Amino acid sequence: MEQKKKLRCPLGIPGGMIATLIGLIGIIVNIIDFNWFNLAISAALFLLGAPFMRVTMMVHSANDRLDELESKINTNN
Repeated sequence: MEQKKKLRCPLGIPGGMIATLIGLIGIIVNIIDFNWFNLAISAALFLLGAPFMRVTMMVHSANDRLDELESKINTNN
């Protein structure tokens, strides 16, 4: 029986990286411009980027483990 390849692409990882970088750049620019409202939004974006990456990685690893368990169950039957 041929092993099927995993087709999942963890798109949350690049999305989280982009969010973190945009937040960091926004923090720097808004500190220079003294724009406090956008500074708060940039800080929130910066702080939410890394957990978003981590949650996405956990979901994809859990899905991979479930696929392995399903394949083991199907081969035993």
